[in-house]
Amino acid sequence: MKHLLLICVSVMLCSFAAIGSYKPGDTVADFSLLNVDGKMVSMSSYSRAKGFIIVFTCNHCPFAKLYQQRLNEMNNIYSAQDFPLLAISSNDADAVPEDSYEEMAKRSKEKKYNFPYLYDETQAVARAFGAVKTPQAFVVFKENNNWIVKYYGAIDDNGAEPDKVKNKFVIDAVEALLHNQPITVSTTKSVGCGMKWKVQAD
Repeated sequence: MKHLLLICVSVMLCSFAAIGSYKPGDTVADFSLLNVDGKMVSMSSYSRAKGFIIVFTCNHCPFAKLYQQRLNEMNNIYSAQDFPLLAISSNDADAVPEDSYEEMAKRSKEKKYNFPYLYDETQAVARAFGAVKTPQAFVVFKENNNWIVKYYGAIDDNGAEPDKVKNKFVIDAVEALLHNQPITVSTTKSVGCGMKWKVQAD
């Protein structure tokens, strides 16, 4: 479902853009994005995948930085169970140079990312998902050869203090799916930086 969202890329510069919005139960279209290793990655690249943890994130956002190690930990656990994590950066690099492809590659190496860090240069994937925050997570699961959204929202309930997390929303959803159990929480509110959208031509 399409709707208009007011997007401010600076204090004085705003633009309207059409944003899609995947909800639990929706079918996700595959995508192909450039990884920081120079290779193209899509969901179909993973022939054995049961599902994916898809996280819209970036380099510059303080909230996103809080989750760098947690993303590594999640992928380390769940990629071994054919439920890999894909991180996507969709911010306009002209507005935020720290989120450029070159800086993404540096960050991935510096933080020893063990997951693909994909560059959504056109922002088409973020628009399709309806991603508006960094970080913002989606859990998708394979059903009848389709990728179905099962959860979207926050990764957990405490970005600043990992030791005090009470609700691991993404992990709980993945564990439920892997054990053929119902997901108790399928939607939460993402907390983070707003997506930095490209200015739309008139």
